[in-house]
Amino acid sequence: MSKPRRPQITIAQETVTRLEALVEGASAKAPALAEGLLEELARARILPAARVPADVAAIGSRVTWRDEATGRVQTAQLVWPEAADIEAGRASVLTPIGVALLGLKIGASFPWETRSGETRTLTVLAVDHAAPPATARDGVAS
Repeated sequence: MSKPRRPQITIAQETVTRLEALVEGASAKAPALAEGLLEELARARILPAARVPADVAAIGSRVTWRDEATGRVQTAQLVWPEAADIEAGRASVLTPIGVALLGLKIGASFPWETRSGETRTLTVLAVDHAAPPATARDGVAS
């Protein structure tokens, strides 16, 4: 059985530089996640931050997606690991969902593996770069 085709992703050069450093540190603790992130970086279209389209999920943006298996819609702000707090609606880029969302544009679907090893497909519904930082009461919408 072949792997599903992955959609094009676009990532800002500044983000790639920091992610490469994070992957190096994460490779001992989470080798599979680090390898997955490196695969995504290797296939990404890299642009200066100012040229990344507004409909692309990036660090700091609030992303809304649908789990195609369940129909559940969720929203989280994509953040660096030190700012992560899933209860406050902030998902780290160094988590399976963070790796899956980074660089996707609105309408793109992407297969991802959950922490429990289940493969799911998500579809990006909205990207908001003007979102204020998530607060504890925002949570992750269902």
